[in-house]
Amino acid sequence: MKIVVLDGYNKNPGDLSWGPLEAMGETVIYDHTAPEQALERMKDAPIILTNKVKISAEMMDQNPQLKYIGVTATGYDVVDCEAAKARGIVVTNVPVYGTDSVAQHIMAMLLEVTNRVALHNESVHNGDWIKSPDFCYWKAPLHELSGKTMAIIGYGRIGQAAGRMARAFGMKVLAVDTYHIPGHTDATYVELDEAFAQADVITLHCGLNASNKGLIRKENIDKMKDGVILLNAARGGLVVEQDLVDALKSGKVGYACLDVISAEPMKEGNVLLDAPNCIITPHIAGCSVEGRERLLKVSMDNVKAFLDGKPENVVNP
Repeated sequence: MKIVVLDGYNKNPGDLSWGPLEAMGETVIYDHTAPEQALERMKDAPIILTNKVKISAEMMDQNPQLKYIGVTATGYDVVDCEAAKARGIVVTNVPVYGTDSVAQHIMAMLLEVTNRVALHNESVHNGDWIKSPDFCYWKAPLHELSGKTMAIIGYGRIGQAAGRMARAFGMKVLAVDTYHIPGHTDATYVELDEAFAQADVITLHCGLNASNKGLIRKENIDKMKDGVILLNAARGGLVVEQDLVDALKSGKVGYACLDVISAEPMKEGNVLLDAPNCIITPHIAGCSVEGRERLLKVSMDNVKAFLDGKPENVVNP
């Protein structure tokens, strides 16, 4: 049984093991696969794993031997799942692996905004403390999180983890979600407009769909508090980037901390690069060693379950 990993480097640059997968059959692992290379590399493989390489209906038709597509991520929009179902191809994902990692990354970006650790570390290493007549100084205002309000848009596993961490800092937590957890008291459920109006910090943890694409746009930014902090480690398409840049330049949005953008990897000339008070990380929120270990394990367990005739984590049943 031939198994092809189309883009393994993204989650395993070499510090983890593909051993259990290689024990299941002839395994070929590519670090990266360009779109024009995918068809040739899929050839003769009944099983493929993909992270960001898109698999279309046409590609499935040109690979009639294909029986299984394992997405090494939670989101599976890179695969035409309906087309796969129609062709009897099982598609699986990894539903949970980086919950705490993503929530921790969100809090790390938020703390960078409030405590400006990198700025002051650089200042000290540049000799400013040596030259200072005072035992302490600050290059920018520092702020406490305690007493501030965080609105979490999308109160699933990651949103709840972010809420737990926010409460540990003494923050009030508001939740926006179509599903309300019965008996849940750790957060106050509110409507979207109320969250925009009350929040000092807004963090996005919802999936991207037709109804919320461009959720963070001028119309909604205008409803927010002046100086609001926006965090996004969900999907770049939730944000209209030019509207966010305009709000950062005007000061309406005090800071934006983004781990995702509209087109990844970032293209030269992206408007966010020239925006003030904008922290951008390269989609690494879920990439802790521990998170990647869980992802690889579940990805390989998914293949094993498929080979055993009992597929798990199927997204196109």
